[in-house]
Parts: sequence; C-alpha cells; structure tokens
Amino acid sequence: MARHHHVLNAASNLLGIALLIITGLRVSGLAARSIGDEIAWCAAACFSIACVLSYAALRREPEPSRFESWADRVFMIGLLALVACVAVFGLTDL
Repeated sequence: MARHHHVLNAASNLLGIALLIITGLRVSGLAARSIGDEIAWCAAACFSIACVLSYAALRREPEPSRFESWADRVFMIGLLALVACVAVFGLTDL
C-alpha cells in the first residue's frame, strides 16, 4: 500500500507547525534561552526532506521506488524531533 500520499500531507502540515514554533520563539525572545528552536529547526528540515522524497515517490508512482521508504524514515525522525521540542518546553522553566 502506498504511503507517500499520507507522508506528504502529514509532513507538510507538521512543517507548518515546526515553523510556527520557531517563529513564536523568535518573536517572544525565548529562542536565546532554550534549545527548543534548534530542535524545531531540525524537525522542519526533516519534514522538508520528507516532503521532497514523498513527492519524488509520487512522481514515480507506477514503479516501486526507494523514495517512499526514505520519506517514511525521515518523517519519523522529524516527528521524534518535534516531540523532543515539545518535551523541552514542558520540562524547562522559560
């Protein structure tokens, strides 16, 4: 079953959330006091790569490709980074 459609949709949505976290930290001035924005940048980069790989898998759809499995792996890394970012904010006093 092809997952790249779902990965593309979820990665693009979560990319927006990661960028929203980064923007919120920069505007509020809390970026200098926390590593949360660096972790969110890592998540944003992973979600961007997952979007590109999912799109590449979508373009090669009739044929099986490795892009789909790599998109899935990079998406999971980005998801773990986003969870780590939320954990940093939950466990620290800002």
